Amino acid sequence: MPGLVSIKTPPDAPPLRISLPDTQTRPDPPRTPSSASKRPVPSASPSRSKPSPTTPSSATRPGKKPPPDSPNVALLAEASLDNPDLGPFLLKLARDTIASGEGPNKALDYAVRAAKSFERCAQDGEPSLDLAMSLHVLAAIYCSLGRFDEAVPVLERAVSVPDVTRGADHALAAFSGHMQLGDTYSMLGQVDRSIQCYEEGLKIQIQALGETDPRVGETCRYLAEAHVQAMEFDKAEELCKKTLEIHRASSEPASLEEAADRRLIALVCEAKGDYEGALEHLVLASMAMIANGQENEVAAIDVSIGNIYLALCRFDEAVFSYQKALTVFKSSKGDNHPVVGSVFVRLADLYHRTGKLRESKSYCENALRLYSKPVPGTKSEEIAGGLTEVSAIYESVDEPEEALKLLQKAMKLLEDKPGQQSTIAGIEARMGVMYYVIGRYEEARNSFESAVAKLRATGERKSAFFGVVLNQMGLACVQLFKIDEAAELFEEARAILEQECGPCHQDTIGVYSNLAATYDAMGRVEDAIEILEYVLKLREEKLGIANPDFEDEKNRLAELLKEAGRARNRTANSLENLIDPNSKRTKKESTKRWPNLGFRI
Repeated sequence: MPGLVSIKTPPDAPPLRISLPDTQTRPDPPRTPSSASKRPVPSASPSRSKPSPTTPSSATRPGKKPPPDSPNVALLAEASLDNPDLGPFLLKLARDTIASGEGPNKALDYAVRAAKSFERCAQDGEPSLDLAMSLHVLAAIYCSLGRFDEAVPVLERAVSVPDVTRGADHALAAFSGHMQLGDTYSMLGQVDRSIQCYEEGLKIQIQALGETDPRVGETCRYLAEAHVQAMEFDKAEELCKKTLEIHRASSEPASLEEAADRRLIALVCEAKGDYEGALEHLVLASMAMIANGQENEVAAIDVSIGNIYLALCRFDEAVFSYQKALTVFKSSKGDNHPVVGSVFVRLADLYHRTGKLRESKSYCENALRLYSKPVPGTKSEEIAGGLTEVSAIYESVDEPEEALKLLQKAMKLLEDKPGQQSTIAGIEARMGVMYYVIGRYEEARNSFESAVAKLRATGERKSAFFGVVLNQMGLACVQLFKIDEAAELFEEARAILEQECGPCHQDTIGVYSNLAATYDAMGRVEDAIEILEYVLKLREEKLGIANPDFEDEKNRLAELLKEAGRARNRTANSLENLIDPNSKRTKKESTKRWPNLGFRI
């Protein structure tokens, strides 16, 4: 699933927050946010707003004039915004309002007026750092209210204000603005734009600090994590190596920074299928964490090591790693913590793969029991992720109805969370597969359609995953006899998968086969012949003819050539091999005839 990559970072690494700049202090040289597995909502302040007391006070009793909302309230009049002293005063009021818990809406009004005042008082042609700072504050308040769309133009204005050639202060303002804008795009699910902003911020930081500064290394890791979220693993690996080099040169051996770098590199190696490389980096990261006394992080790495052993089919070693982590987590976090549930899920998956279904089901039930009554403070995203993983196990043991229920619960937990559109789209795509498997084709098509709309909106329309979802939606349309719509979806999927995976990839060849059958059903026999000839040529020249699909495709091509008018009457309709043949042939037979039409997620 796209954007569904969990990346662990050192426990002492603070989460990225958009802090409100102090108007009284001079900013430090450009700094970088620490890495984080999921970029949090930019917050104007760590404090939370609370409702004002409703009990009448002495100040509001009859006969007494209520005091003004704040000192010198007359300064807030629109006409006084030209006063150069007003901007700093209003900005301080915005900060103080949030810190006091009076609520972000009131702070928003102060911040808007502060930005207007700074803009009015700015000298023509001179970049105003006060204006940039006030815009950062304003955007942070918008984000704290969940109004990310309104924060974007504010930040775009903010990054245009500083002049990085004027020194460290301007570089800091520009760097912070680009990183904050990137986080805001990330919360909107626009991963591509988010990465562009981070890259621009990194360029500014390198220009100000040099390529070997450890803060540059932190930003490189942050950008690498974003590329992992976008499943751009080659770019992520390049940045990871650069980060590791910087930290090895600037930090003590076996530092926490090096451990974090190695964990991210291990994740990239695992995604690329280099399990031995991933294992090596994880072992070195674990040694660094042990040296620094980070017991919980060692346990988290043990889970990752268990995952690698599982991928390598070294099951006994995987069980040992999981059980080791489970003991530590239960001791340090309690039996009902979500991280304990995540280890239960890993053990359930392992026992399912080894055929021990009773043990697998027991661990699934333990995890679900924990997720049903999570400890206070548990994030909805953690529970949703666990439910999604358990659903995959139920799906694999042919319990699609139960898998569907878990996916529906997971989606409900995420539907109101910002920045989760890609995750929800992935869940909807899986739900579409489940609906298709149980023959509920209309619901399958609707689920795929919703996933496609979200993926288009979040900028993932060029990803391989998007192409696979289009292919699946096309198959659902075929079952509903919406052949024209299916053809359009297969054509778009073909273009994407050819670009992202290449023509020889199995997913791409599967779409070729689907499209050939659909063209045949539409009477476009010549187009179907052209596609099948191309597929056979690929197999003969690059993939080999030992694949059992080769003979099927060759026979289908022969039938189509005869249909073109050369030999005999048509004996088969290709569309029949795509449609669920309840009365004519079994699903098993249909799969044999068209082996490339299976779902791929």
